Amino acid sequence: MVTKFSHTTLFVLDQDKAYNFYVNILGFKVNTDATMESGYRWLTLNPPEQPDLEVVLMPVLHESMIKSATCPDGFDEESRNAFKVLLEKGILGAGVLYTTDCRASYAELKAKGVDLTEPKEQFYGIECVVKDGCGNWFSMTQPKEM
Repeated sequence: MVTKFSHTTLFVLDQDKAYNFYVNILGFKVNTDATMESGYRWLTLNPPEQPDLEVVLMPVLHESMIKSATCPDGFDEESRNAFKVLLEKGILGAGVLYTTDCRASYAELKAKGVDLTEPKEQFYGIECVVKDGCGNWFSMTQPKEM
């Protein structure tokens, strides 16, 4: 039976820009950064306190991702265009990032030029919305103490 996630995917238009945000700004660690024969860059990162979870930065527009005889599971042109539109509009919500101090994390990220909303009290804790500049957004949450 399934016991946990090992990998999850964030779709991006630009892997280098995503790398900069997640590694240099958020402090994720590079797990794998390798180029395959097709030219596809397999880039996975680990959140700082989750070494067993790999986040795949998936470049939806890379040539190796086009559906073809050599890549039957790739994206067709319509799907690639849909991803491109959604990412360019910045409306692909990607999940929740936990923090122990939302207001301090907000101040630190704001000083680094990250696009995010003011922290706000919610029924589940303190939250602000963080945009990665690559089309994804996250709820950055300091959970309410139980």
